[in-house]
Amino acid sequence: MSNSYKEPVYLISMVAEILNIHPQTLRQYEREGLIYPSRTNGKIRLYSQEDIDNIKVVLNLTRNLGVNLAGVSMILKQNKKINKLENEILKYKKELERLKHDTLVPHDKALIIKQQQYDVVVVEEIIV
Repeated sequence: MSNSYKEPVYLISMVAEILNIHPQTLRQYEREGLIYPSRTNGKIRLYSQEDIDNIKVVLNLTRNLGVNLAGVSMILKQNKKINKLENEILKYKKELERLKHDTLVPHDKALIIKQQQYDVVVVEEIIV
């Protein structure tokens, strides 16, 4: 993603107009911890395109799917956890791929990574 996607440039009034919502809705979402706009030194809220996309997700969940704000909060938290776990799995698959090509490592072993509260075991049958 480019830096311009994350660059906070939109004022609250502009975002409210773009999304056809009241500015108070954006303030409520911020109070609920659903969005985190940037702030200037003068405490003016500034939103990036990424923030706008996140607000669209919240609006879709509330308007189209009927999820309340507490439910939206839980969904967003679970999505973050899922993304983190998917990234970890990708990292371990790459490590396993690297180990497959390492001639000094036996090819019949599993890659076991110890984490704080759980173990992640990536096992892939290797045919030599």
